[in-house]
Amino acid sequence: MTDAIQIQTDPDPYAAFNIAQAYRVGDLVFLSGQAALDLEGNLVGVGDFDAQAEQAFENLRAVLDAAGSSMDKLVKVTIYLTDMSNFGKIVALRERYFSPPWPADTLVEVSALALPELMIEIEGIALIEGQVTAG
Repeated sequence: MTDAIQIQTDPDPYAAFNIAQAYRVGDLVFLSGQAALDLEGNLVGVGDFDAQAEQAFENLRAVLDAAGSSMDKLVKVTIYLTDMSNFGKIVALRERYFSPPWPADTLVEVSALALPELMIEIEGIALIEGQVTAG
């Protein structure tokens, strides 16, 4: 039987919302959506997509690090945007934060996220052990 181990940063900005940042299940880590909140739970970059996106990607990295994983072990991400006109910026951010072989990706435009000021949220699944390799 495989146990699920909760993963969190210190401090954990999601604790106030009763949300786990991630769970490790076997050799996989499942991450909740990472948004533009700093570690104290303050919203970063109100009205500034670039600042919010940077914070969301950095939060993704921080939770992966806390889980014993890394950005190059991501196998799947889902990116939620409130405005699909930022698609080109997402492509550039993927190139900056990810590396080949690229993680599988679903990009979705939504009318709103958990907080009205949020413009982006990223969830993911990553390996703990092993490597992601091209086929």
